[in-house]
Amino acid sequence: MIPIELFILLSAMLFSVGLIGMLTKKNAIVILMCIEIMLNAANINFIAFAATYPAAPLAHIFVITAITVAAAEVGVGIAILLHAYKTRKTTNIDELTSLRW
Repeated sequence: MIPIELFILLSAMLFSVGLIGMLTKKNAIVILMCIEIMLNAANINFIAFAATYPAAPLAHIFVITAITVAAAEVGVGIAILLHAYKTRKTTNIDELTSLRW
């Protein structure tokens, strides 16, 4: 069996990549992808702890909830970005500062 420390290390690396990408990138689509990477890092942690400690079935419920939230976030985020691109012709975050179209 793979030790849980390797899963935690993988999760920390993925979360770090997602956080750095979210803080440094200007494109809204890339920022949404970085948020997805961060949510997947949390899911890896949940599943690793659920596999290591079988008395924690609640972790599976958290993972399913996180996947549902991620899907809803992508759906709403892409809809907003498509409307912003249609009206402003850009997905650059610096240029999308106003909520008034």
